[in-house]
Amino acid sequence: MRTASMPERQNVSKADDIEASSAPLMEHLIELRTRLIWSLAGFFGAFLICFFFAKGIFNFLVVPYQIAVQWAGISDRGVELIYTAPQEFFFTQVKIGAFGGFFLAFPIIAVQIYKFVAPGLYREEKSAFLPFLVATPLLFILGASLVYYFFTPMVMWFFLSMEQSGAVPGQAAIQLLPRVSEYLSLIMGLIFAFGMVFQLPVVTSLLVRAGMVSTQTLIDKRKWAIVLAFVAAAILTPPDPLSQIGLAIPTILLYEVSIITARMIERRRAERLSASEASTDSVS
Repeated sequence: MRTASMPERQNVSKADDIEASSAPLMEHLIELRTRLIWSLAGFFGAFLICFFFAKGIFNFLVVPYQIAVQWAGISDRGVELIYTAPQEFFFTQVKIGAFGGFFLAFPIIAVQIYKFVAPGLYREEKSAFLPFLVATPLLFILGASLVYYFFTPMVMWFFLSMEQSGAVPGQAAIQLLPRVSEYLSLIMGLIFAFGMVFQLPVVTSLLVRAGMVSTQTLIDKRKWAIVLAFVAAAILTPPDPLSQIGLAIPTILLYEVSIITARMIERRRAERLSASEASTDSVS
């Protein structure tokens, strides 16, 4: 009986290694497909619910405009929005369904993400990862609430202040009649911008835990962060100074909160490290 040569045995070993490595890869792909299916199913179900109640959601989003009308002292005129294309309000409701569906399905999506990455995490990493899943939607809701109850009324009041009554001779009557799609784009953009900005403490905390950023780095880059806050506010908000300053100031405050959070994380890490060294010395 012929004995396999050394090159043949090496080829067989390499083939076995490739087959062994491909099996876990296929398992991960199957797991990823399952998580994506559940996430898409949750989003589609939430989309249908939000699309069914789209008119009620839109009326809810119009409340900041009504507040701005009261601030402007023209509440007797009422609130009126228009659409200039037959399909405009329908596609506006589709956008509402997609926008609201994502937020309604976010807990399902977050759970699926956690289930996908959890098997590769240590127990300490799992316990550190879970608070961020809770903090992310809470901070987003906080930013969205700030937009809904304060900044959108302030922005709409700013635009309403540009109206002309036409009572003065030679002055044309100019009134604000916003289109439903443009108003929705405005408030959705503000909610998204503030919601993302309020994730700054979460992002910096993750970077500090990963060792990619330190407290001293955040302190040294504070001046650049202030400049970038105003640049981001100018890009993400409408071209009026009130909304730009209104976004830049919370961003700077959240950056300071991120520095405090980073300092706490590093202090706890140092305490755990010193406790571990002390236990090692006592054993030796």
